[in-house]
Amino acid sequence: MSENVELGTIKTDVPARLDRLPWARFHWMVVVGLGSVWILDGLEVTMVGNVAARMTEEGSGIDMTAGQIGTAGAIYVLGACVGAIVFGQLTDRFGRRKLFLITLVLYLVATVATAFSFSAWYFFLVRFLTGAGIGGEYAAVNSAIDELIPARVRGRIDLIINGSYWLGAAGGAATTLLFLNTDILPKMIGWRLAFAVGMLLAIFVFVVRKNVPESPRWLFIHGRNDEAERIVGEIEDGIEAETSQTLPPPKKTITVRQRKTISFVEIMKVAFTIYPKRAILCLVLFVGQAFLYNGITFNLGTIFSGFYGVAAASVPIFIILWSLSNFAGPVVLGRFFDTIGRKPMISFSYLGSAVVAVVLAFVFNGEVGGEWLFLLILVVCFFLASSGASAAYLTVSEIFPMETRALAIAFFYAVGTAAGGIAGPLLFGGMIESGDRSQVAWAFCIGAAVMALGGVAELLFGVKAEGADLEDIARPLTAEDAESAAARDSREQSEGTAQSERTEQTGPAGPRETAARPDADSRSSRLRPGPGSAGVYAPWPSVSSREVPPEVSANEVNGIIEFVRDMEPVGEVELYRAIGARRWGPGRFRAAVREAIRRGAVHRNRRGRLEFRGDDS
Repeated sequence: MSENVELGTIKTDVPARLDRLPWARFHWMVVVGLGSVWILDGLEVTMVGNVAARMTEEGSGIDMTAGQIGTAGAIYVLGACVGAIVFGQLTDRFGRRKLFLITLVLYLVATVATAFSFSAWYFFLVRFLTGAGIGGEYAAVNSAIDELIPARVRGRIDLIINGSYWLGAAGGAATTLLFLNTDILPKMIGWRLAFAVGMLLAIFVFVVRKNVPESPRWLFIHGRNDEAERIVGEIEDGIEAETSQTLPPPKKTITVRQRKTISFVEIMKVAFTIYPKRAILCLVLFVGQAFLYNGITFNLGTIFSGFYGVAAASVPIFIILWSLSNFAGPVVLGRFFDTIGRKPMISFSYLGSAVVAVVLAFVFNGEVGGEWLFLLILVVCFFLASSGASAAYLTVSEIFPMETRALAIAFFYAVGTAAGGIAGPLLFGGMIESGDRSQVAWAFCIGAAVMALGGVAELLFGVKAEGADLEDIARPLTAEDAESAAARDSREQSEGTAQSERTEQTGPAGPRETAARPDADSRSSRLRPGPGSAGVYAPWPSVSSREVPPEVSANEVNGIIEFVRDMEPVGEVELYRAIGARRWGPGRFRAAVREAIRRGAVHRNRRGRLEFRGDDS
């Protein structure tokens, strides 16, 4: 990686501290404040499907055909792709929080503007802007969610959050039952008010989202480790107060070289040279789900009204039932992605939905059973497909390094969705407009084939990420840099020491006697707990004749000994909390406890609690 963006090298336990947290009110705030973006997306995408039939009717106030409705869907997806790329890069550069507020405001303004559409070109424009806001949300929000949710439940929570898209879809369909009722509202007014629902929901989300903090993982990578420590400390204090339990000390640390920026070219190089199989997997997963979902979602209203004769005012009933089945998939199957595993469940979801989609095509083409049988098979197909589609977002946000997460989500979403999400609505829209059932059936079969490719790719290239720390699934690039730098510095130091010793022994006039070296006590550097004036641990006079390991200070060791002497026996977690070891720095508490035990001043009893022995001579 380029050196011109380097800040410094730090050791941090922030990821371990976040992953060890019990589920609490803070996590619900993250779910509501960030996860609600999928409700908005579901509302927007399905809203067009719900009102599509009305917008093509005479007297609606806007002159649009079924083909133009499909085009509008494709333009919305194009906007989402552009927004994901643009805002994704800004998210990795300026932070998750700043961008997920900006993108929400863009969505809010654009969706209000949609209600004032007066022609096809204006409708296309505002749909593009609405999609751009949602696409930006994907990058900022997905990365923030996965960086704040504990690893042990990350799979099911991520799937349920992504699946909440369908709650928005069902809600949008339910509201249009009112807005499309011409006994209550005129044709040219009802569909416009339907888009105002998104505005009201976005305002609520904005209020909640303002309380969600910046991702601590992003902060310490970008040189703001003090702020990361403060945020994690506040989260821990809030959870301890809520649960009345003391959190255990973190067990892992990671060393990273901080960076201000990482270029788009660098990120793509990482994806396609270090992780080429993972890159192919993500592209195929996104293309498959985007083609099937966007193709059907944007045109489902016209399928029911055009081929089954369902009245425009009744179409939302079918949309509601279908949407609820989509939400049920991740809720029912989500936990198995954390237990059975990502690879078997993702491949099952993709391949299973592909098989059912082929059955759906034959039933539709043969005009078997009418609209209710068609709906039943559609429900089964998307019960499976929705889990796979949600898992595509989960996969790309898990399997690439931390520094690239937001932009990786944006890139694979944009490329995969551009290929599948734009082609799908255009293909389905054109075939539906032809009025030929066989052509629409072929569209279902093509969608099934693309989904099946996703299932095969998962079988070949899938990653076992269930329950694993994000930093273990894909080591941060900056962690690798830090390790390389440490090895290089160690090598250079060793070479320098060897050269110095050779110079001392030989000198310009030949060999001479090696000078006597000071003993260990005079060489050892004593440290006091807490930062010095330069922001590092400052020298402190020795308080013991024993040498203190370089990773701890004498005061830290003696503080533990004195506390145990006064409060014995004491548990390690209780001790960690009581002496404020959280502020010492990564790994220092455990190192200090080991040193106190090594000295013989402290020992563990049979119950694992620490007791004072007094042997510190």
